Amino acid sequence: MNRFLFVLFCVCQLLMQACTHKESNKRPNIIFAISDDQSFAHTSFAGCKFIQTPAFDRIANEGVYFTNCIAGSPGCAPSRSSIVTGRQHWQNEQSGQHASSWLKKYVPFIEVLEKNGYATGRTGKGISPFRYARSKSDSLWRKTDAAGIEHSRIVYHSGTTDDNRPAKGISDINYFENYKFFMDSVRGDKPFFFWFGAKEPHRAFEKDSWRRNDKNLKDAKVPGFLPDHKITRGDVLDYAVEIEWFDLHLKRMLMDLEERGELENTIVIVTSDNGMAFPRAKANGYEYGIHVPFAVRFPKCFESGKRINTPVGFADIAPTILELTGIEADGMQPISGKSFLALLNGEEDKKRKYAFSGRERHSSSRYKNRGYPQRMVRSKEYLLIWNMKPERWPAGDPQRIVAGTKDQLWPMYGVDTEGKHHSEWAFTDIDASPSKSFIVENKDIEEYEPYFHWTMGKRPEYELFNIEKDPFCLNNLIGEQEFESTKQKLRNALEKELIRTEDPRISGPDKEIFDSYLRYSRMREFPKSK
Repeated sequence: MNRFLFVLFCVCQLLMQACTHKESNKRPNIIFAISDDQSFAHTSFAGCKFIQTPAFDRIANEGVYFTNCIAGSPGCAPSRSSIVTGRQHWQNEQSGQHASSWLKKYVPFIEVLEKNGYATGRTGKGISPFRYARSKSDSLWRKTDAAGIEHSRIVYHSGTTDDNRPAKGISDINYFENYKFFMDSVRGDKPFFFWFGAKEPHRAFEKDSWRRNDKNLKDAKVPGFLPDHKITRGDVLDYAVEIEWFDLHLKRMLMDLEERGELENTIVIVTSDNGMAFPRAKANGYEYGIHVPFAVRFPKCFESGKRINTPVGFADIAPTILELTGIEADGMQPISGKSFLALLNGEEDKKRKYAFSGRERHSSSRYKNRGYPQRMVRSKEYLLIWNMKPERWPAGDPQRIVAGTKDQLWPMYGVDTEGKHHSEWAFTDIDASPSKSFIVENKDIEEYEPYFHWTMGKRPEYELFNIEKDPFCLNNLIGEQEFESTKQKLRNALEKELIRTEDPRISGPDKEIFDSYLRYSRMREFPKSK
């Protein structure tokens, strides 16, 4: 028996060595595919009936599917910052905040791969929105996108025969052709890392694009925090059309890799940066804001068809990729995430019980450009949210100053005298959408009043949800005695992580520093508030 165990140990060691690929001729290629604003439930692999994602399904079926992957933030820029630095976004100063500047010192793992012999490239959205160096005066800023270089920008041209985009809201970038250009003209004989950053399903969607894309209102499943109405159903189907576009380009890349004989030596990672751009999802710490699809395919090293229920977070991606390639994190700021290669190899990791997320500012949505700071801890079963400024409006202030004036106000909640909602007038941390307008316009109707409260209303300091029973996060368990120990356990885990990662919100000396970082995107003015 002892001899058997020794042999088994030796085999496991050999497999581990094979999957770290320290020998240059065995180093794997990597495709990192990331959609923009897609919640975990919205793949056909996850059981969604109104979305077809054959490429994602293939990666999940032939690879490892993570049932509890938690984004670094419910907003794109901080979440993507966490991916490439291997750090929680609150550790990265303005380089972890929406629409601020990217400092040189926050070296992404992609640059480290390139310095160690990898050809690197990108198509579509990278690490943004951030401001990169424009001239010598921006001497502290990084010059190029932290996700890598766009070596080409091949686009669709409206009205031509090759333009098969299914909706007007879809980007003109031809992701697959840009990938092909990289493979044919840039990669050479090196191992490669390619970032495929779709701009879909980010809003705005073409309204009712579902009608000409084989969708049916009766098939749409609306999350429980949104009213089940034909308007929201249509909005969800328009979102589905854009997810399928992302998946189509991924499918083309997989087929091309197969034709080149490269697929089996290519690690394919597929995810999204945060949840769906609907009220109470994106820019919110709830399940549909931070829980994203995540699958990894590399069958030569990882058993196919495996499901991992252990929570993982975005800060864990960089150290995992570096370990897989056998490359040290030289030049990077200290990584706080932990590689999940052991999980990919089928090992247990009993110490890994939680994943963490957080947010600060999203859009310009409050007095003096203030944010809505949140920190989240997620176990397999529970989600605890710490709303650090519960006196603020989570969706943004309900009334805005008219642009170009000092004190003239748009109507409260953005509803004009005819009852029509104008999204840019209020609650601007929620993207403009038919769903948002429907909720606001019908807030005084008894049937729809709860949805207005859930999506726009103020929230208590702490919220606790059993996400297995309540994935829509509508039943706050805080205050219920039977869940007091669960709350305390999660709160202790969260505070321990915030202390470990030196979150300025709790370790100071300036707890409000996040609101001081310059924002380079559009600004709005709001009347004085707390």
